[in-house]
Amino acid sequence: MELDVRIDGHRIETAWHGPAPDAAPTLVLLHEGLGCLTMWRGFPRALAARTGYGVFVYSRPGYGKSDPIPRPRALRYMDQEAFEVLPAVLDQAGIRKTVLVGHSDGASIATIYAGGRQDFRVRGLVLMAPHFFVEDVSIRSIVAARQAYEEGDLRGRLSRHHGDNVDTAFYTWNAAWLDPGSRGWRLGDRLAHIRVPILIVQGADDEYGTTAQIDLAQQETYCPVDALVLEECRHSPHLDQAEPTLSAVADFAYRVLTVHEGLAPAA
Repeated sequence: MELDVRIDGHRIETAWHGPAPDAAPTLVLLHEGLGCLTMWRGFPRALAARTGYGVFVYSRPGYGKSDPIPRPRALRYMDQEAFEVLPAVLDQAGIRKTVLVGHSDGASIATIYAGGRQDFRVRGLVLMAPHFFVEDVSIRSIVAARQAYEEGDLRGRLSRHHGDNVDTAFYTWNAAWLDPGSRGWRLGDRLAHIRVPILIVQGADDEYGTTAQIDLAQQETYCPVDALVLEECRHSPHLDQAEPTLSAVADFAYRVLTVHEGLAPAA
């Protein structure tokens, strides 16, 4: 199912799997910096089947088949996504109770939103390969990605998902992280203000971040933080280790939305 969601007149690409929000809670998926709706592959459908909950996926403006946008500057684009785009999408999709499931930049956006605005619809966060601060390993991999995009086949592979948005999708992400002013970017204060349970899923071989991200979350938060570190897993746990990631996300969502809240998923 696809919804007609628009932000400031710009169409947002969406997909819905499983029951509608009046029938069951919804897991809302927030994609990575180079991602979009289709780059989740089969994970949304599998998650809906495993949990019995609705799973709502969207491509941020300028990504996938969403309408194009001018390129924003610096990492504040994630604040814009968190405080302007995300709540508007939740409103238009009719979301009632949700766990935000973010990957990479999407995990950062979920953290910014939950730590900066009290939204009682949000009952938990799943943060896969999150960025809470800038690490040297992240910068090295982002520099390598630019070389692969400009000299290798990365642009061609991404264009299959982003079409005419491909340059905006890439350079919005790449230029923001490589901006020298972004080296001091840190989400410690946002983490400290989160008041819902968190599950962090991190690959042991993640080329964009380390378990230091988990350490910061556990130091700064007052809410429960569960952490799962997966061996033989790089930056995309839902693809690199699909079954353990799916199981962990489903179990966490069930605990948060059903055991704690007395809600039953749709049959």
